[in-house]
Amino acid sequence: MIGGHYTYAEVPFFDGLFGAERNNYDKVGHLFQGFVPALLAREILIRKNVVNGNVWRNVIIVSICLAFSAFYELIEWWVALMSGEDAEAFLGTQGYVWDTQSDMGLALLGAIFSLLLLSKIHNRQLKKVTGN
Repeated sequence: MIGGHYTYAEVPFFDGLFGAERNNYDKVGHLFQGFVPALLAREILIRKNVVNGNVWRNVIIVSICLAFSAFYELIEWWVALMSGEDAEAFLGTQGYVWDTQSDMGLALLGAIFSLLLLSKIHNRQLKKVTGN
């Protein structure tokens, strides 16, 4: 709830956290931007039996998460251009030139963490639901 009250750059808890010069609250969101969609994509691909084999399914899941992240970054850029505001202030880059790339990198890590940490649990839950 705290993130809804402040802009990315002004969330108090993340000011100077771990000695960082910038407020990295948005990085948490981008990590989860890969973590959560990975579970959703995995569920859909398994239930619809779209892909045979775990390796290819995981490659497709990570690709879906990266596509989602890239599209989000494009939307942020388009809104900044159309709003006429200072794009850097709107985007919350805080002077960090690699902000977009690091956001997408964190989404990639989130998707990989999700698959590594939750696949076995997810498989057990699916077996309970589907009986397979």
